[in-house]
Amino acid sequence: MSVHIGNIALPDFPLLLAPMEDVTDPPFRAVCKANGADLLFTEFISSRALIRNAIEAKRKLDIYDAERPVAIQVFGGDEESLGLAAKIIEVTSPDILDINFGCPVKGVVAKGAGAAVLKDIELMVRLTEACVKATRLPVTVKTRLGWDEDSKNIEEVAERLQDVGIKALTIHGRTRMQLYKGEADWSLIAKVKNNPRIHIPVFGNGDIDSPQKALAYKNRYGVDGIMIGRAAIGYPWIFREIKHYIQTGELLAPPTVAERIAVCRQHLQKLVEWMGPVFGLREMRGLYAKYLKGLPDLKAIKSNLVVLNTQEEIIDALNAVEQTYKDFEIVHTPIELINYHEKCAL
Repeated sequence: MSVHIGNIALPDFPLLLAPMEDVTDPPFRAVCKANGADLLFTEFISSRALIRNAIEAKRKLDIYDAERPVAIQVFGGDEESLGLAAKIIEVTSPDILDINFGCPVKGVVAKGAGAAVLKDIELMVRLTEACVKATRLPVTVKTRLGWDEDSKNIEEVAERLQDVGIKALTIHGRTRMQLYKGEADWSLIAKVKNNPRIHIPVFGNGDIDSPQKALAYKNRYGVDGIMIGRAAIGYPWIFREIKHYIQTGELLAPPTVAERIAVCRQHLQKLVEWMGPVFGLREMRGLYAKYLKGLPDLKAIKSNLVVLNTQEEIIDALNAVEQTYKDFEIVHTPIELINYHEKCAL
């Protein structure tokens, strides 16, 4: 049975790649798509920056047919700019427009956007309605349980946003004040899903870092799908592993060294195609350690890779690593779910 967001059909219990600032660019989305992600989200885009024609904001509008279905996420704190941004985004033809009402980062909140809107439900409703009226795209929302422990208003928020036309809701199981600390509370997400008034898909987000937890939360909380963020950084295989475990009850073997190197090469190639060789190679420097985590002498391997100046040299070096460690088995340990206080890994 498929899950529908407006006219967009997703498979039963879809896996969504969370929007993450400085992470979910086209190359990263491509490797996640190749490993089983069903719906991809861009990095979030400032409505004001987009209207000002800021280069970095416009760059975040880059989407490709191979990614579809793909959602562009926008944030802002006033109706006019969000409405105008929605019109601009529609021209780029994403499948979905997603509004960010959950980013807890201080710089976003200080502008009255992201999670700051959780303090004013009436404003949240007006902002959402402005986007819905401005575009023909299905509009979805990603948010949190509330601003703090004393204002967990997600049940009212869900009803009000559905009433003004959103087609799906993703809920991160923490308040803004929690940031990423403590355990995500999915019980309120389940309450929203089980509310007889709610008929749109409800997706859960927060702390899913293994196939076992994904299946347990699916069964316990009854959500329509889950969104995965930080656990996919450096480990896009988590999507295929979760799908396989849900379908069979068996754990897939972790990716081999050859598979890890192959994804490194793919990610590097995508970065060079998207950003050019200079910036692509520079961007890739921070990713080698994430993909190759668990290898002996990782520090030395990374130190060698980051000083190489051409794609060909890097490919040769990666091939040498593959040959050296071809029989080595990496035992995967889930990414430590720490507070990315400079990222918006919702």
